Amino acid sequence: MSVTNEVRLEDANWLLSLAGLPHSENMAPLEGGWDNKNFLVDLADGSKVVLKAWFANKIEEVDRVILRHIHLDSHGIPTTVPIKLADNSSFAEKNGVAWTLLPYIRGGHLGNDSESLIDLGKVLAQMHEIPNSDCFPTEYRMGFSLFEEVSSLSKDGGPDSSFVELLAIEASAIKEGLVEEIPVGILHGDLFPDNVIGKGEVGAILDLEEAWIGPKIFDLAMAFVGFGWDGTQPVLDRWQSLVEGYQSVRLLEDKEIESLPMMHRYATLAIASWRYWKHNLVDPGEGLSERYVEMVDRLEIEFEF
Repeated sequence: MSVTNEVRLEDANWLLSLAGLPHSENMAPLEGGWDNKNFLVDLADGSKVVLKAWFANKIEEVDRVILRHIHLDSHGIPTTVPIKLADNSSFAEKNGVAWTLLPYIRGGHLGNDSESLIDLGKVLAQMHEIPNSDCFPTEYRMGFSLFEEVSSLSKDGGPDSSFVELLAIEASAIKEGLVEEIPVGILHGDLFPDNVIGKGEVGAILDLEEAWIGPKIFDLAMAFVGFGWDGTQPVLDRWQSLVEGYQSVRLLEDKEIESLPMMHRYATLAIASWRYWKHNLVDPGEGLSERYVEMVDRLEIEFEF
């Protein structure tokens, strides 16, 4: 098995054999994911599975993320749970990398049409109502700790010192302005189209690496960041669809509604910070180095929630 981030057909067949599944002669990469690799694998019997190679996560973290998917699935939230291997484990390990096989769910990334967003709102509210579990952290991995890391890695100014200064100012204001004593629950933390499969409805919520226990309203704001904008323009109808679906399951409290502008700003800043950290500091690449600017530009846009 290669220790590089290359995934070969022989890798897939190694894992299929551990699961007692038919061999494969063809596989193709799937869209989505920056570090972990996903492939659609065609089996000899005509069925399909998805192979995921967890290059970006330590084994212990993979184990916790899988437990999160199992927890959601056990409470009726549509997600993907790894196919059990012959030894009853959920993943195989080789050269320090975890490998999983997942059921193939038809449909591309969820759209931003009204029907899709109403259903996404419903599923979010349902997820926010299930019991908490210890496999979810109480700190947001893309939140204040990442802001501090960006600052630490940018002590010499970095590629864009003005962004680092903006990040510090915004982070301080958000910390100061966060509303206390609002309902908390299990959050996804990164609700963008490439993390949700479906057509007209949610088929599966994917990639719970950023999931955490935090203010429920944050996830609704993040869903708007991911699905509700057309470039740097917010689309009111999309927000209304998300809220309609959400409140058909769970009504928002007054304090949550009051906190929406700040939560939306926090979610937008989190994505800007991650993109800057990823594509400028830890894995620089000219083609993606400006991706964070879209989110920075959004911070200048007023939106009436």
